Order: sequence, then C-alpha cells, then structure tokens
Amino acid sequence: MRVEQQPGWILHERPYRETSLLLEAFTRDHGRIGLVARGVRTAKPRLARAHLAPIQPVVLSWSGRGELGTLTAAEPVGTALRPHGDALLGALYLNELLVRLLPRGDAHPELFARYGACLEELSGAGSAAWTLRRFERDALGELGYALELAHEVETGHALDPDSDYSFDPERGPVAWPARPIAPRLPGAVLLALAREREPAVAELRAIRGLMRTLLRHHLGGRELHAWRMFAGTTRTG
Repeated sequence: MRVEQQPGWILHERPYRETSLLLEAFTRDHGRIGLVARGVRTAKPRLARAHLAPIQPVVLSWSGRGELGTLTAAEPVGTALRPHGDALLGALYLNELLVRLLPRGDAHPELFARYGACLEELSGAGSAAWTLRRFERDALGELGYALELAHEVETGHALDPDSDYSFDPERGPVAWPARPIAPRLPGAVLLALAREREPAVAELRAIRGLMRTLLRHHLGGRELHAWRMFAGTTRTG
C-alpha cells in the first residue's frame, strides 16, 4: 500500500536502530499510524528531521502494510505553531493523550480538525487549561464515550446548578448522595462544561479532576506521564 500527501501531525518520536526514528503520527484519513523514518539521524539524511517535529502541520507519504509503514516523504505546510510555557506543555500533553487513547488505523477526521484548532487555541492568549478540558470532552465523544452533562441519568431531570452530583463513568451524573460514586461535583461545574462557559478557577479544578477520572477509566486504569509533569499546578493539565 502506498499513501501520498496525507495531511498529518507527528505526535511522538523515538530512536530506532542506529540512524532511524519510530514515529507516531495522527493523519486525517488514516488516524493514528506508526511509521519508520529511515536514515534521518545521519549527517546527510534523505528526509529533513526538522520536518518531523511535533506541533507542526505536515503532509506525509508512506508505503507498507501492517503495524509500521515506511515514511517516504514529509513536508511542512502552513505556519509552524509556537506555543510557549503552559501552552507548550498542553500541546505535548495532547500528543500523549492521542497516542494512548486512539487505536491505530481508525480515521477520525473531525477529531483531526479539532486537534489542529486546539493547537491554534493553545498558541493564542486564552486559557490553556480550559482549552484542554474541552478537547478531552470532545475526544471522548468522538470515540463513542460522549458525556451527559445536562441531565441526571436516573430521573432525566435537568441538572440543578446548586445541587451536587457524582459522575458514573459509564452513564453520567447521578444525584448525591444517593449513589456516592466519586467524584462529587456541583451541577454548575457540569453545566459549564456543557455550555462552553469558561468556569472560575475552582470550577476548572473540579472539571480537571472529573476528566482525569474519566480518561483513567477509558485507559483501563492507566496514568498519563504528563499528569505527573503537571503535578502541583492547576493551570494546565
């Protein structure tokens, strides 16, 4: 199989043998894929290693079948994004999240577009933490785990912003303390995430706790390395 000029992003790289790299890429029409970039760690590489940097839109060409393809071309397109500080940490977190959450070979063109938009948001002046929380929500929805954020699942009643709820990862909000499933959340927090209203700092911290619980559930209980990197900060991850 040969694929030519596929829009994509490099999510992760690691050394492979003496002169090559193993890449994880997110592409528009083929989803997450694994690629071998041969000979790019030499003095005169056939493909420029700078073209394989994360947080830079590229078009990729590759050949082969099975788990790993062989990269045959990589060209940057558009303008490279330049997030700094918390925004850069957030972008690297997104890359790890996609590597861990997405199965290989499943196309998610809407999530692909959402990822590019999210990186642009991170490169702007907005809240990095709020940008990440909305991306996490949308990524789970794209994978079939859409969150119920407006109604209590056992009664169907609209959430009361002044009441407390717990959140069942498989179903959604349930009244507290009728079924005390952690975490405990005010209705206002869930409604903020549903309505795209940027929350206050305390609400945003609660949303982060909720999203970590849900992501950990869908990752089979595994942790993300970035969460340790973000330990002690409420600003981003």
